[in-house]
Amino acid sequence: MNDHRVMAVLDRLYANDTAQRAAGLPSSQRTRNLERETGKWLELLARATGVREILEIGSSNGVSTIWLAAAAKANGGRVVGTEIIVERADDANHNLAEAGLGDAARVIAGNAGETVSSLDGPFDLVFIDAEKDDYVNHFLAVIDKVRPGGLILADNVISHDISGYQTMVRERSDVETVTVPIGRGVEFTVKTS
Repeated sequence: MNDHRVMAVLDRLYANDTAQRAAGLPSSQRTRNLERETGKWLELLARATGVREILEIGSSNGVSTIWLAAAAKANGGRVVGTEIIVERADDANHNLAEAGLGDAARVIAGNAGETVSSLDGPFDLVFIDAEKDDYVNHFLAVIDKVRPGGLILADNVISHDISGYQTMVRERSDVETVTVPIGRGVEFTVKTS
């Protein structure tokens, strides 16, 4: 990605994340941003596969939303993000606007389940990066809104115990899944029917 505005915002947000970690803030007080390499991978994957309709569950301050929105904008699409913490959703929308991506993405504040139920879909790609105990419920809320051949990507499956989620997706007959060992681990799931 060669957009200097996007990269300047991402650099600032990653510097803030590094400072929060160095200060020893508990995870509940940190923005807990997606790793840069994983973000770049998401952006390249979304751009290369031509996805246009993207749903993100757990936007935080918008780092992953920015990566996804850059691809969506290039593909003529859009991202709808969800974030339960109102201030972080506001920050995400501000950061998207500063990056020049406000027309390609928006983050809705509130409960992800309620937000998802209000959206029509179909989605080409869903990215889940929220509270880990909620992954199964998030998957179940979105699976019928993902088009056949669409992707559901869940972050942190190596760094955290998400075995319940991984077991659930592996037992389903309507998806195929594999763990991609990038960053903190991404469960890469394709809806087959």
